[in-house]
Amino acid sequence: MDQGTPKRIAYRILTGFDQHYRLFSRINAGAPERFLNADWHGVQRAQKERIRYYSRRVSETVAVLMQQLDSPTISTELWRATKTEYSQLLQGHPQAELAETFFNSVFARLFRHRGLDNQHLYIHTSCARRSPFAPHLLCYRFALRHEPKAAFRKAIGYARLQLKFADLDADLARLEQRLSTLLKRIDAHDVEFLKPVFYRNKGAYLIGRLIGRRGESPLILPIRHGEGGLSIDAAITRQDDCSVIFSFTRAYFMVDTDRPAALLRYLRHLMPNKSWAELYSAIGLQKHGKTEFYRDFLSHLNHSSDQFVIAPGIKGMVMSVFTLPSYDVVFKLIKDRFAPPKESNKEEVQQKYNLVKEHDRVGRMADTQEFRNFAFPRHRFSPALLEELLEVAPSEVELDGDRVIIRHLYIERRMTPLNLFLDSAEDLEVHHAIGEYGHAIKQLAAANIFPGDMLFKNFGVTRHGRVVFYDYDEIDYMTDCNFRVIPEPRYPEDEMAAEPWYSIGPKDIFPEEFGRFLLGRPAIRKSFMAQHRDLLDARYWQALQQQIRDGQYPEIRPYQESCRL
Repeated sequence: MDQGTPKRIAYRILTGFDQHYRLFSRINAGAPERFLNADWHGVQRAQKERIRYYSRRVSETVAVLMQQLDSPTISTELWRATKTEYSQLLQGHPQAELAETFFNSVFARLFRHRGLDNQHLYIHTSCARRSPFAPHLLCYRFALRHEPKAAFRKAIGYARLQLKFADLDADLARLEQRLSTLLKRIDAHDVEFLKPVFYRNKGAYLIGRLIGRRGESPLILPIRHGEGGLSIDAAITRQDDCSVIFSFTRAYFMVDTDRPAALLRYLRHLMPNKSWAELYSAIGLQKHGKTEFYRDFLSHLNHSSDQFVIAPGIKGMVMSVFTLPSYDVVFKLIKDRFAPPKESNKEEVQQKYNLVKEHDRVGRMADTQEFRNFAFPRHRFSPALLEELLEVAPSEVELDGDRVIIRHLYIERRMTPLNLFLDSAEDLEVHHAIGEYGHAIKQLAAANIFPGDMLFKNFGVTRHGRVVFYDYDEIDYMTDCNFRVIPEPRYPEDEMAAEPWYSIGPKDIFPEEFGRFLLGRPAIRKSFMAQHRDLLDARYWQALQQQIRDGQYPEIRPYQESCRL
């Protein structure tokens, strides 16, 4: 390509993005059929495929440009002009903010993530402002008057789900009863729902709000399959419960929209505590979620002065973890060498993190954002942190003048490590946390994930009190594990021997041993045995394995039992 044609380069990049979004939208558009047909295998396949689409389109676009450019150079006027031309092409584009991120991805792939400045990249968006709150363009609105059931019936009809219900009249009666107090409190006169239905795993979600003369309330109606057809399973009206449904521990929604910025503006009205980064990721636009996170991170750095420090808790054998106390994330990088008994390598750890990204996290595994060549201001690093990183991961750390560059970095939401939480918890808090810990393990297992290392330090407690797993270097598929009962000793001396009297394969797991390294504290043991004794029985795990092999997918709802109708 002639070096003087930035318009042609810009057009090629935008063509790549448009192709990506068409394919992204096509797979979203298939979600209603998969849901109505209860095609849960298809749901999982589509979820994995959609996550992989983005990188493929970036690679294809880069390949075309590499054929046309002899030696792309960051320092030339070409790329500044290309960005200017690209910005012109984005005027009025319905996914302009996503297209900016795609441009960044192509540029970073071409130049190995170097030269990150706003001359060549959209470090700051060129879009004038966020989409306005415009429910009249996004929603169906129905008058409640004196017959709320009729309004909700219309909403179900507009969602094209009405004919598949087992007993819609009964569902609507229960819904009206559940909402009656709230409807009176806010003097509700209308209900509105977003036109697109949100799909994830085994659920469809109508999302909107109740509008009254004395206020408003978010409203989410999860719809699920029952024995005779569909049913309204719950009514979600609290902001915190809505926030959990859109949690960073959940798989991404599938929702068909050509104007995601306007859709997310509406969601943020319902859940003002959610960041733009979280919401973009929640609907499967996790690459732009990274962009939103980075912009917010830069803004936070400019308005704070604290230093990055080693994260509190027991240091890991595989990952080095640090944090900025004033910011609610942790930064993780893979060490160059792993302490015994760890036997994996960097590539295997990266594969585990990719597995978690594509797998159903069932509300029990933290989502991660992966970055390459992430630059930090050097003066914000505490001396102890910089010394540790250079000692344990010198191949991942580069000192470049006033910057510290981490070549490969994972970023996760910060949580309180479960072991630290338990150290300072009262008995009632211990009981709740241990209950959550056991439920986390069971729900992961039902979703075909065995955590591997189940020590409390590998789990965190969220602000909602949920226990979430976040250390992935030893996870495995349940179906690849061999759960065994410890054989009876042959002789009395066997139990005193330094080595076991039975053979142990690389995938062998003995659940009855879990208690030895988990249940030393009496209060913890008492609570665990009362709630989750079955986790110490190999037969429990074997039964779960059989369910998975039989294709029985877990019914794990992202809301409390008290929300159900």
